[in-house]
This record gives sequence, structure tokens and C-alpha cells, in this order.
Amino acid sequence: MLPDRQEGKAITMEKPFKLMERASLPPKNGQYLPVASPPPTGQYAPIADPPPQIERQHPSIANPIIQALKVVKVFDTGKVKVPALRGVTLAVGRGEMVAIMGPSGSGKTTLLNCLAGLEEIDTGQIIVDGTDIATMNDKTKTEYRARHMGFVFQFYNLLPVLSAVENVELPLVVSGVNTKEARERAMRVLALVRLTEWAAHKPAELSGGQRQRVTIARALVNEPAIVWADEPTGDLDSETADEIITLMQDLNTRHGQTFVIVTHDAGVGARCQRIIKMRDGQIIDDGLGHIADPRAFVGDGQARPIVQ
Repeated sequence: MLPDRQEGKAITMEKPFKLMERASLPPKNGQYLPVASPPPTGQYAPIADPPPQIERQHPSIANPIIQALKVVKVFDTGKVKVPALRGVTLAVGRGEMVAIMGPSGSGKTTLLNCLAGLEEIDTGQIIVDGTDIATMNDKTKTEYRARHMGFVFQFYNLLPVLSAVENVELPLVVSGVNTKEARERAMRVLALVRLTEWAAHKPAELSGGQRQRVTIARALVNEPAIVWADEPTGDLDSETADEIITLMQDLNTRHGQTFVIVTHDAGVGARCQRIIKMRDGQIIDDGLGHIADPRAFVGDGQARPIVQ
């Protein structure tokens, strides 16, 4: 046993200094504090605890608006069970514009639908703006989406018999907003997406880019905190797609709305602030420096830092 220079106590093997502790302590009078003696023959010394992992926290995640915790979703056909999400954990910050990317069948759209409360999950937890959506019944969930979320789809989902402004104001009318106010708000967002002069035109009279802008206006008319977009440029040519993403970037910057975009297009992903990559129902890269290492992939959907 060695004497302790500070307290005059003996250091035994019951509590040896850990390697990281020794390395981090400042020297006393030019010398480090002593390390415990080697163990007696035939005994193994305790292994030093590994240094704690320090997560590289993205600044935006300090204020998350979306959180998914170990989310599992399985589709059961009756004959076979298909795991779509395998323990997915992620967070999206308020005001972020993020892309979810991955090959077909990786679970991107399923994840978006579950985060938005359009599909039930089997296990795990999804918290949107501080609310656990699993605690809501169907009616409450529908009302919550109508007031706090907007949706943009690849194929527009516009009613062909309604004009652009009627399509945009429809969510407000359904929510009980009076027709005058609904029309005024619809015209304001159509102006925001530069379609005022096309307000009276039906979808068949609009180009693909114009129809998608109507869809974006409809998604924004209730002033949502979150806009979900599933392949919003998938049916557009490259020039029009660029215009739509530029519009989304502008809305995100000016109004601080959170955009979560599912896309196959690397060009769209590059325009977002962060890319979340998926494969086989799991997040393999969350865009924050946490990358799932195939050498240590245990199938729980957690993105882990690769130890170099």
C-alpha cells in the first residue's frame, strides 16, 4: 500500500484510481497522485470505467418540437408481420427544416405518418410540442392536426371541382371558421405563394408547380407549427422542384415553421438544415454526428457514434 500525500491514508485495491481520473487530475507539487499497487498474483485488477460519452448536441434540439422515443411499428397482414420501424429515436428542433432520406421501403413515410399521428405505433412514445399524441382519442387527434399541422403530398390531393382558393380555405371551413374569415386567410396565403391571380382557377387549369403551391398554401392556412411534406417534389421537373424547395426555405426562415420533408432527392436534402438517413426501419445517421456502426448494429434503431 502507498501513503496518500494529502490525507495520510492508505490506498487499497478496494478503490483504485481510474485511468481517466489519473489523467485528468492536476499534478501535486509536480507529481501525480499515486496509483494503486498491482493486484496479488492470480487476481485481476478492476477494469477502469470508460469515459462518459459526450453527445454532440445540435443547438436546435435544445428546444425540440418533435420527439420519438424507441418507436416500433409492425404491419400485420394476418399471415406475416412486417417490421416498419424498429425502435426509432429522434428529435426535431422547433423551426428546423429537416429531410428524412433513405431507399424505398426504409420506413420514411411510415415514420412521418406515425410522427403526425396518422398511424398508430405499437410501442414507444411520440411527443409533439409537449403533448404525447398516444394519449389523444381519434377526435382530439384530428382536431389537433387541423389546428397545429399542415400536410404537403406528392400528388397534391386537391379537390378537382373546387377552385384554388376554395381548396385552400376548406380546412378552415371544416374547422368551423366563418366563410368570410376563411376566404380572407386563404387569399393571404395564396399571396404568400404568389398565386393571387390564379385563385379562381381549378386544379386542372394549373401547372404542376402551381398545384403544389396551392397544396403548400392549404398546409399553411391554419398557421401550423409543423408542416409535414411527403415527396413534395416527386412529381415535378427539376426547375419547378427547385422553386418549391426555395419557397419552403423562405417560409421556414421568415415564419419559423418546422418542416419535416420525406424525399428521395439528394438535391432537396442538401437544401435542408439536416438530413436524417434511414435503412430497414432504423435511423442510421441522424445528421448530428451519430452514425449507426454496422459492426455494432443491434437492431434497436439507435444511431451511435462510431468510435475511431
